Amino acid sequence: MIKLENAWGTISISQRYFTKLVAHVVSSCYGVADLEARSPAQELKTFVGGSVPDKGIRVWSDHEGLFVDVHIAVTYGVNIAAISQSIVEKVGYEVERAAGLPVKKVHVYVDKLVKASQDASGLD
Repeated sequence: MIKLENAWGTISISQRYFTKLVAHVVSSCYGVADLEARSPAQELKTFVGGSVPDKGIRVWSDHEGLFVDVHIAVTYGVNIAAISQSIVEKVGYEVERAAGLPVKKVHVYVDKLVKASQDASGLD
């Protein structure tokens, strides 16, 4: 649960809501091939075939607002700086619009490059 306190009380929103929202926003950005597992445990869950709803996403909060980590695979040949900036702006805007909570920082980690003809798993 993400909990933030303000002058009117406490806001509680599930972690799952934020991870799905961020995953949807990131997946819609040009050049993003897929979300990447952010830990060995997530990688193992993905390999075994289990559903990993928070694959590549970590959202946490403190008294100032939300912080987001995003691990992605990008298509080879696209501008990584532009993709990263686009993700930072879109995630910040959409989370603030949907939840009304300020996003203090979005960290984008590019973990993999894939060929344009490849899918995210790296198979032709």
